[in-house]
Amino acid sequence: MKHIISTVLVLCSLNVSLAQEHDTLSFIKSKRMSDDDLAKKREGTFFTGIPDFSSDPVTGFGFGVRTNTYWNGNRDNPLFPYTPYLAKLKANAAYYTSNARELVLSLDVPYYKGTRWRFKVDFKAQQNPANLYFGLTESTLGQLRLPSDENTTFSTYNEFDRARKTLRPGGVGEENFVTEALANRFRETEYMLNVKADYALGNGKWRIMGGYEIQHLRYTTFEGMEAEAIDPSTGQTTKAPNGISILKRDFENGLISGVEGGWVSIIQTALIFDTRDFEPDPTKGYYVEIANEYSSKYIGSQFEFNKLFIQGRAFQKIPIGKRTVLAGRFGVGNIFGNNAPFFEFQDQWSPEGSINALGGRQSLRGYRANRFLARSMWFTNVELRVRIAEAKLGNQRFAFSVAPFFDAGTVRNRWQDLNFDNIKISYGGGLRIAWNQSTILSFDYGHSKEDGLFYFGIGQAF
Repeated sequence: MKHIISTVLVLCSLNVSLAQEHDTLSFIKSKRMSDDDLAKKREGTFFTGIPDFSSDPVTGFGFGVRTNTYWNGNRDNPLFPYTPYLAKLKANAAYYTSNARELVLSLDVPYYKGTRWRFKVDFKAQQNPANLYFGLTESTLGQLRLPSDENTTFSTYNEFDRARKTLRPGGVGEENFVTEALANRFRETEYMLNVKADYALGNGKWRIMGGYEIQHLRYTTFEGMEAEAIDPSTGQTTKAPNGISILKRDFENGLISGVEGGWVSIIQTALIFDTRDFEPDPTKGYYVEIANEYSSKYIGSQFEFNKLFIQGRAFQKIPIGKRTVLAGRFGVGNIFGNNAPFFEFQDQWSPEGSINALGGRQSLRGYRANRFLARSMWFTNVELRVRIAEAKLGNQRFAFSVAPFFDAGTVRNRWQDLNFDNIKISYGGGLRIAWNQSTILSFDYGHSKEDGLFYFGIGQAF
């Protein structure tokens, strides 16, 4: 499929000059904004920037800055009613109390000069010592277990967290007494550059996309590192060396690969159907994609895998209040290849941005990121986005909405075994603040049988 898409892209590029001269923009007429939203859309170039104060259940409290520079053009520009912006440059930098840090730069140019082409360039440098790993099979759907005691289970994360910090006698290769406070954690260091382009077909509802990504990754586990511990005899908090990690144990047992890190070279292709009226905050339309990532030694990668992800999103404005939107998403993914590295199981690639494997803000709120991990997965999300107030401060516009939601999903070792058994569910509510329409601030609280977690982020969950 990727070879077919590549051929079509080449053929389309031969006609781009004609498209610039003769295209009537009819291919995006269906994406016209509502009259109400169009009246509020800002002209020209403007900047949005906010201090980044966030609380994530995995990476901890974070602070930094999130900025967007928009080029909207003038109201008389033929593209003005149909695009969220002519171009957007995103620059985010953040530091977290877990010692995680991240720098992201992203340029997005939709419908370049009125043509059918869209270009995106992304760069990321990050180090995160708070990544979580619970295993790599559908057995992760069971209750939480300590790496040193598979027979004892915990129904809540708080119980599990206290148990893993409790001092125990050390085993082979460990100190006399150890804690397992960091048994589920590992450090990831990543540098990534991604370039992609897509081309609108026919009436603009269909797009084909091709891209290339190169990454360098490095991983560290925390055996022997001093960490928080609880003395079982006194209940007092102390310090002790960490025991063996689950990630290292699975690697040494031959269950996973990729712990050494290295270079990853990826070819990305996608077929997209998109009728959303306003990408950052849609009120109507559909988004469907079939996305593929291919990595091989023949394109300079140290790893070989083939990832397939299919998702559909639907948005419908309903006649309740001033602006109420019912939003839903369903996604299913699978990783092919016997030697796929463990870290590729932790996200599903989408042209609109990677999505965490099951667990976390992007897939199953109320569970820790990557809580459930296996070769195949499906998940679904439903939100009711209800606008409750609007305000204008100077030349800045703000709109406030509440968003109750429901999430569900599961994982399997084979895609043939995907079904509706052993489903994990969560639910909760959120607050959305639309700043000049294009910047969406999201605050969510998700509840599950295991946990209750708060999230803050930029942009809708989907």
